Amino acid sequence: MEYTIDQLSRFIDHTNLHADASDEDIMKLCDQAKKYHFKMVAINQVQSELCSKELKETDIDVGAAISFPLGQTSIASKLFDTKDAIDHGANEIDYVINITQLKNKNFDYIRSEMEQMVSLCHEHDVPCKVIFENCYLSKDEIKKVAEIAKDVKPDFIKTSTGFGISGAEVEDVELMKRTVGEDVKVKAAGGIRNTDDFLAMIGAGAERIGTSSGIKIIESLKQRMINDNIDKIKI
Repeated sequence: MEYTIDQLSRFIDHTNLHADASDEDIMKLCDQAKKYHFKMVAINQVQSELCSKELKETDIDVGAAISFPLGQTSIASKLFDTKDAIDHGANEIDYVINITQLKNKNFDYIRSEMEQMVSLCHEHDVPCKVIFENCYLSKDEIKKVAEIAKDVKPDFIKTSTGFGISGAEVEDVELMKRTVGEDVKVKAAGGIRNTDDFLAMIGAGAERIGTSSGIKIIESLKQRMINDNIDKIKI
């Protein structure tokens, strides 16, 4: 596949999930997203309304992180926070699974949580992304949750929060995509800071990339295209 710069920009969820992010920081994030035509801004739930106002009348989505970054809240809490985020302007949701319940091999819990979250999001025509946090999971656990997702059909399954002990790995993206096939998309996030990693994740099957380094990545790709006298990047 060959991609223009704008098409590559639209892979990116432009991210600021830091606890100390001020309103000014978040407004800057939105301005950058508009300038580079990123797909989404990824923010903490409480900033949904501010971003919704800043991005009004654009095609850039507001992505609220739910139960972030640990996932250790009840299903009822996740549902409440999701509805609150949507009510305040979020139009994409990224939630973290209950990793403790996965470690307990309580797969029925993981399925029920996913079903309820996906159902609520889809009632409001909002995409739902399920964050696995792969750095804490075995390959078998990654595959098991992906198999559940293949049945439940969230819009995306996602590698990482970026706040764990490590982030996205190409082999995990490949495993996730191989398991869900065409039924569910894959988002890679966490530690993706340069063009080589960005392109490798897309090559492995990721259709969305969460990163706080989107500007650096896109500017580097622009320079590569100038140096190589090309108007598209082949992946």
